[in-house]
This record gives sequence, structure tokens and C-alpha cells, in this order.
Amino acid sequence: MGLAPMAKLIILMGLLMVFIGALLLLVEKVPFPFIGKLPGDIIIRRKNFTLYFPLATSILISIILSILLTLLLKR
Repeated sequence: MGLAPMAKLIILMGLLMVFIGALLLLVEKVPFPFIGKLPGDIIIRRKNFTLYFPLATSILISIILSILLTLLLKR
């Protein structure tokens, strides 16, 4: 047993990320208006600098994906 299964998984994950990134570029508006605007999302605006750190949104997406993957991959 070599590294071939892990390599295939990494390639699949990379292709999935490229697909999701392209999809996000094509979509003008996010279908969920609260994404990125939750309490806990950090936005710092200065003269020539903006820092956007969607902390609460990231946690929410992580919880949702964890539940979905747990349900889908249950054996």
C-alpha cells in the first residue's frame, strides 16, 4: 500500500477547491445574505487597508460541514 490513495484524495480536493472558487467568481450575490455579516466577523478598515476575517462565518460553515460529512460518511 503506497501513497497512491492519498495522492488521489489530494488531487480530488484540489479539483473541488478550484470548482468552488470558479463558482464563487461566477456568482454575483451570495445566496445567503447573512454569510460574512454575522456578529463575530471581524472587519478593520483603515485608509489604504481593509482586513476582513469572517470568524463567526467560518465556525458556522465548519459546524454545518461537520454535520453533513458525519451523516454522509457514517458506516
